[in-house]
Amino acid sequence: MTLAEDICPVPTIAPADTDAAIAAARAAVGLPVGTRVVAAMSGGVDSTVVAALLHKAGYEVVGVTLQLYDHGQALKKKGACCAGQDIHDARLAAETIGIPHYVLDYESRFRDAVIDQFADSYLRGETPVPCIRCNQTVKFRDLLDVARDLGAEAMATGHYVRRAVTPDGRVQMRKAIDHSRDQSYFLFATTAEQLDYLRFPLADLEKPQVRGVALDLGLRIAAKPDSQDICFVPNGDYRTLIDRLRPEGRQAGEIVHMDGRVLGQHEGVTDYTIGQRRGLNVAVGEPLFVTKLDPVKRHVIVGPRDALLTASLTLEEINWLGDQPTLEVAAAEGAAVLARVRSTRAPSPARLALADGAVSVVFDAGEEGVAPGQACALYDPADPDRLLGGGFIKSTAAVA
Repeated sequence: MTLAEDICPVPTIAPADTDAAIAAARAAVGLPVGTRVVAAMSGGVDSTVVAALLHKAGYEVVGVTLQLYDHGQALKKKGACCAGQDIHDARLAAETIGIPHYVLDYESRFRDAVIDQFADSYLRGETPVPCIRCNQTVKFRDLLDVARDLGAEAMATGHYVRRAVTPDGRVQMRKAIDHSRDQSYFLFATTAEQLDYLRFPLADLEKPQVRGVALDLGLRIAAKPDSQDICFVPNGDYRTLIDRLRPEGRQAGEIVHMDGRVLGQHEGVTDYTIGQRRGLNVAVGEPLFVTKLDPVKRHVIVGPRDALLTASLTLEEINWLGDQPTLEVAAAEGAAVLARVRSTRAPSPARLALADGAVSVVFDAGEEGVAPGQACALYDPADPDRLLGGGFIKSTAAVA
């Protein structure tokens, strides 16, 4: 493999039944042909194919792209796949498809709602998930307002999730057919009202098939590599960004064993995350992991791996898509759930609890490496593909 292929791996393109994909997109939208639908176009393969499928399905499609960060600066980053090309690719795709296209400057909103929150979260010793914040605020709040202002009856995105409507007319969010691409964790904060307006036409396709549809429709982005990094940190060096935005986080402190021993020094708590093992530069004869961060005392607290086991966590900024009226009601009932604390980790059996008005998730067995600031997405044990909602992790309690 060449260096270029190492940086931007050549993707797999599979044959696709484009006619079936068009029919599936029409079914996913569920509105009369000719209805105006806004397609959120990021410049990537998925959202471009969504716009093309909806156009082929007979809808009046309007493409909208958000400029979220300084693409000119992104072009200077080495090793970032296709950085700086997204807006250009979206505009060219819209021209190829034959639909109107608008680019909206959302840099200031994105900075306030996502980038600043990202930096502040690290400063508090948390582990943020900026993609969720972006979906929760800029995309599924602000952009939905734009879609309505444009007179659209729905907004479609390239997310790999399924929107289902029950016989009694209630909407559910479910995993897409390609579980390896499932993005429901990142969309846990989508409200029922937002879900009623959103559409996800790629629910029945796997990624190589999506690329096959793009190739079949003559879209030049068919082989465009997927983004591998946080969009506003295209080289992966988020610590440099945090140091620039929040230099007060770059204060030296102590690395302290959970038994009280001072084992060494560090140059800033923003260099560390819960569960981290590498880069501690301390040795006591046993593997050590970051178990807690105390930004007030500037302490990085370390301990053995079993100290990472979490018995329960409390949630804040909660959202609920389940059958009970609210998440608090479900928690008061002690409802069983499957709790997912990281996008790359399978959900774990747990139960909800309510104490002093706060919703908690109590794991059946200890869950490792849970950190404040992360999201906890909840699924239905009786129907594991169904997303019930979730919240951001406020605090954790270790296994005794």
